Amino acid sequence: MEDVYVSVLIPARNEAGNLTPLLEEVRRALAGEAHEIIVVDDGSDDGTAAELRALKSAGLPRLRILRHARSLGQSTALHRAALAARGHWLATLDGDGQNDPADIPGMLARVRGSEGQAEGVKLVAGHRIERRDSLGKRWASRIANGLRRRVLRDATPDTGCGLKVIEREAFLRLPYFDHMHRFIPALIRRHGGRMLIHPVNHRPRKAGVSKYGNLERALVGIFDLCGVFWLIRRTRLDVPALEIED
Repeated sequence: MEDVYVSVLIPARNEAGNLTPLLEEVRRALAGEAHEIIVVDDGSDDGTAAELRALKSAGLPRLRILRHARSLGQSTALHRAALAARGHWLATLDGDGQNDPADIPGMLARVRGSEGQAEGVKLVAGHRIERRDSLGKRWASRIANGLRRRVLRDATPDTGCGLKVIEREAFLRLPYFDHMHRFIPALIRRHGGRMLIHPVNHRPRKAGVSKYGNLERALVGIFDLCGVFWLIRRTRLDVPALEIED
């Protein structure tokens, strides 16, 4: 079996029409990398499952498909995909096509050579310099990002960006809970991991609609922020234990 350097993880719920061009872009962007693509169909009830099966049968051998019988959310989809992944690095993408796979090679270039080093980079977080969303969504994200930075001090300008490159081992050490994907930078930092910020492209959605409204995101985010604040204050894993040699 071929060694896999990077596993691209894509949670997708009702993203028929977006996945075919997105996966083709991933294939082109990573043509020179040993990679795999894991798409988690998170309980879709449109043509997502059929589109994925057609892509696999049409000759996309690096594609692996996981499916939830009902929607369990983006964090659960990413966690399941990470457990199944064979790559040393995970590259996460939203299934709506707004993240640009062409940014992944540049993010991987920033982590090369740090594998296995305690002080090495564990996370490269994307920062959408020019958002291609509605005004309401941009303002909601700006308020949420500002509140989160003040409370968690995670030094992250855009934690909602779905495009990240993270060491698989570091990701699986993080506590799993629903919506944890929004707090990956804060959790990585609290566990002593080094993080870099990388500017990335952002594109308008071509098909389908956003699965969550601004009010729903805000209400869920407030409860989660309080929980993560408590969790981080109770974490004592930010300083490594060094073995003393004779």
